[in-house]
Amino acid sequence: MGGRARQLWLVGVGALFLLHAALTLVPISTWTLAAALGEWPTTIAAGAAGVSLLSASRRWAANGTDRGAQADGADGAAALRNLAFAAFAWCLGGLTHGITGLLSSGSVFSLTLGDLFALTALPLFVVGFTRFAPWPGGLRTALRHITDSYVCAAAVFSVVWLLIFAPLYQELGEGAGFLGFALVYPVADIVVLCLLVPLVFMSPHSTRRAVLWAIGSLILIAGADLIGAITRLTGPPVAGGIEYPVKLLGFAVLGALPWLVEHRQAATPRRITGRGLYRFAPELAAIGALFVATVVLTVAALGLPGVAAVLPLAAGTAVVVLLVRVVGMLEENSTLARMVRNREGHFHELARNSGDVILIVDRDGAVHHASPGTAEAFGYRLEDVLAAPVTALIHPEDLSRTQAVTDLFTGHGGRGVHLRLRVRAADGTWRHTESTVSLYEQPGEPARLLVTTRDISAQVALQDEVEHLTFHDGVTGLPNRAYLEERASDVLAHRAISDESAGDIAVIFLDLDGFTAVNDSAGHVRGDHLLGQAARRLRGELESSATLARWGGDEFAVLIEGMPRAQRVVDLAERLGRAIASEPFQVADRRIVLTASIGVAFSEPTTDSGELLRNADVAMTRAKERGAGHVEVYAAHMHDTVVSRLELQIRLREALAGGEFFLEYQPIVDLGSSQVTAVEALVRWNRDGETVGPDTFLGAAEESGLIVPLGEWILREACAKVAVWRVSDWEIGLSVNLSAKQVLSPRFVRTVEEILTETGLPAEVLTLEVDEDVLLGDSAEAVERLGELRALGVRLAIDDYGMGYASLAHLRELSVDAIKIDPSFIADLGRDDTVTLLTHTIIQLGRDLGVQVVAEGIERPEQLEQLRGMGCDHGQGFLVARPMPASGVEALVGGEAGANL
Repeated sequence: MGGRARQLWLVGVGALFLLHAALTLVPISTWTLAAALGEWPTTIAAGAAGVSLLSASRRWAANGTDRGAQADGADGAAALRNLAFAAFAWCLGGLTHGITGLLSSGSVFSLTLGDLFALTALPLFVVGFTRFAPWPGGLRTALRHITDSYVCAAAVFSVVWLLIFAPLYQELGEGAGFLGFALVYPVADIVVLCLLVPLVFMSPHSTRRAVLWAIGSLILIAGADLIGAITRLTGPPVAGGIEYPVKLLGFAVLGALPWLVEHRQAATPRRITGRGLYRFAPELAAIGALFVATVVLTVAALGLPGVAAVLPLAAGTAVVVLLVRVVGMLEENSTLARMVRNREGHFHELARNSGDVILIVDRDGAVHHASPGTAEAFGYRLEDVLAAPVTALIHPEDLSRTQAVTDLFTGHGGRGVHLRLRVRAADGTWRHTESTVSLYEQPGEPARLLVTTRDISAQVALQDEVEHLTFHDGVTGLPNRAYLEERASDVLAHRAISDESAGDIAVIFLDLDGFTAVNDSAGHVRGDHLLGQAARRLRGELESSATLARWGGDEFAVLIEGMPRAQRVVDLAERLGRAIASEPFQVADRRIVLTASIGVAFSEPTTDSGELLRNADVAMTRAKERGAGHVEVYAAHMHDTVVSRLELQIRLREALAGGEFFLEYQPIVDLGSSQVTAVEALVRWNRDGETVGPDTFLGAAEESGLIVPLGEWILREACAKVAVWRVSDWEIGLSVNLSAKQVLSPRFVRTVEEILTETGLPAEVLTLEVDEDVLLGDSAEAVERLGELRALGVRLAIDDYGMGYASLAHLRELSVDAIKIDPSFIADLGRDDTVTLLTHTIIQLGRDLGVQVVAEGIERPEQLEQLRGMGCDHGQGFLVARPMPASGVEALVGGEAGANL
C-alpha cells in the first residue's frame, strides 16, 4: 500500500473516532447519544475488523507477503487469522450484550454470556499476537517470561487499584462484594498486556510495525474496558460514554492493521531501543512496574490509616496459583486411578481390534486368553488354541530359546523378552514370528505372561531375497564378488583350524577376450545375454563343490576346494577355456567367437583370502599379456611385474605431462628411384637422460588408456613438422601408427580433422597405419571409423601385413592405400623358399589391387635386390636409413646426406 493510501486510512480512522466521540456531547434524556447507542457501533466495528483481518490473512497467504517474516520465525497470515477470530469474539460479546440489554435489565454486577465471549477474545488475541512476535525459545526462558509478566501484572494492578478502585471500594460499602465482577475486564487486560508488551521488544525486525499497531489497539480496548468498569461501579457513563468511542478506535486500528503496514519493515533498530535489549525486556518491564507500584503504594500508605484487604489478596494470588497447581495434580491422580480401573477393559478392546496374536499364558504354557486375531493369523480356532499348551506350536529347534522367559517370574528378566520363533500354522507350514513376552500381573491372581506375536514370514522372505541379491549377480544368477570373497575367507579359516593340506584350495580367474568390443557394438543388453551363455557353459564344466562367481564385468572366478593335485586344477582351467572357445556365441543375428584368458593361483599355509584372489587376478593379467586364450599359473615374480607395470603407467603420465617424449623419423624410400618419399613418426622417451624405445612402454600405455592422449600428441607433433617441411617445397609424406584404442576412441576422427586444420597439413599427405588385430577385435566398428578417416582424405595402410588372417577380407572393404609387409617375411628372404614365395605373392596381390606395397626391415643388400626383382615399390629399414631426429631428415632430404642404396 502506498503512502497516500495509508494516510487516507489514518484520516478515515481518525474521523470515525472523532464522529463517535462527538456523540458523547449530544444529550438524550439523562444520557448522551453515545451512551444510548451503547455497544452497537463498537460491535459493528469489531465485526468489520474481523472481516478485514481474515481477508488480509488469505491475501498474505496467497501472495507470500510475509515471506520475510517467516524467515524470522513469524507467520503473518496465521497471526491475522487469529486476530480476526479475536475480533469476531469481541463482536459476539457486544452482540450478546446488546440483545440481552434489549430483552432484560439484569444486574451489571454479574458475568453474562457476552462477557464470556469478550473474555475469550483475549487468548485468541494472544495467539495471534505471538505469531507476529513469537514466544522466547526454551522452557527456562518461557518460564522466566511468565513469572516476570506476573510480577509486572500484580504491580500494575496494585497501582490501578490504589488510584482508581480503592475509593470506589470504600464508597460501595456493603456492595463492595460486587466489585470483583467489575474488575474482571481490567484484571484480564492487565495480565494480557503485561504478558505481551515485553514481546514487542523481542519481536522480529520484519514484524515490528505490525506488533506496535496490534499492541496499540489492545491498549485502547483495555482503556475502554477500564472506563467501562468504572461506569459499572458508579452508574452514570464516564464523560458521556467515552469508553465506546475509545473501544471503537481500538477495533478500527486493529482492522486497519494489515492495510497500514503491509508487512513493511520498521526502521533500522537502534543500539538502545532495538533488539539488543530483547533478552531483558521482561525483567525491565517487571522492574519498572514494581518501581512505580512501590512509589505509588508508599505515597498512598503515608496518607492512609490502614491497608485495604485487597492488597493481601493481590499478594496472595501466588498462593492461589499453587493451589490451582495442586488441584491439577489431584485431577491427574484421579485420571490415573480411572486408567488403572479401566486397564483390563482397554486391553481386551485392543486385543479384539489388533491384527497381532495376543495371548495370556500361564507358567506351564497353558493359554488363558487368546485374541481373535489368532484365527486370522494362523488359521486355528480359538478353542483349539486354548486347549493345548503354547509350546506344542513352537518348532522343536526353537524351544531352547524360550528358557529366557522363566527369568520373568523370578524378577531377573527386565522389562520383557523378545523372541524370534517358528510357529506351526493350521495348514502345517512353519511361520516365522516375532514375539514380545512380558510379565502380566493382576491383584489376587497368579502371575502370567503377556505374549504379543506377529507373523513376519513375509519380512523374512524379503530379507532372504535381499540377501540373495546382495550376494548374487543379477545378470548371470551366479554368486557375486562379495560372496566369493566371504566364501574364500571361510574356507581358508576352516583349513587353518582343521590343519588340512595347503594345496587343496585354488582360485581360477577367467576373462573373456574381446567382450568389451561386443558390448560396445551390440549393446549392453546383448552383452549381458552373452555373459549368461558363458556362465552356463562354465557351470556345466564344474563339480558341485566348486564355487563359480561373476567377479565383475567380463571376469569370472572359480573357488576350488578339495582337489587333490594341482595338475587337475590346471586341467580344469584349460577345460573351462575350451568350453568358452568351443563354439561361437549367438548374439542377435551374429555368431561371435570368444576366447578366455585364465589365471590360476594355489593357496599356501600363510595365504589369506585377499592374497589368494589377488594372485589369481595377477596370473590372469599375465595370461592376457601373452595373448588371447592362454592359461597362466601364478608365480611369485608376477606380483612384482604387476606392481612394476602400475608404477610404469604412473611414470608415463608424469612423462607426458612433463614433455619427456620426443619423435624420431624413419624414412620410407622409393626402391626404384632411391628417393625419400615419406617418413614414419616413431616415439621415444627421454627417461632421466636415457632414450627408451616404444617396445618398453607402449604396452603399458595401451593398457592404461594413456595411448589415446599420447597418440594425439604424436600425431600433432609429426603433422606440424611435416607441414613445415612441405612449405619448403619438400614433397614428403607422413606415416603414423595407430593403436586399437585410438581408433575406437569416440573423438578420434574429430581429433584427426582438428589436427590437420591446425597444422595445415593436407589430408592426402597423412598415412595412418593400423595393425591387423584392430580389425580382428571389433571389425565392424573399426571399419566404420577407418571409413570416416578415408572420408577426410587420409590414406590408410595395414601394418605388419601377413601376420594375421583378417586383413585380406578388408582390403577391398576399406580401400586401403598401402600394405606394409611384416619384417619377419623380409628377414627370411632368400633363406626360406616358402617365405620368399609368400612375400612375392603379397607384393603381386598389392600390385593387382593397385595398393602401394612397403617392405619393412630391409637390412641386407640381397634383400633389397630380391624386393626390387619382385616389383616392390617402397621399403624401409636399417639398410635404407635408421630412425633419426628431424634434423637428420632435413639433412637427408635436403641433399646434405645421401642414402647409399
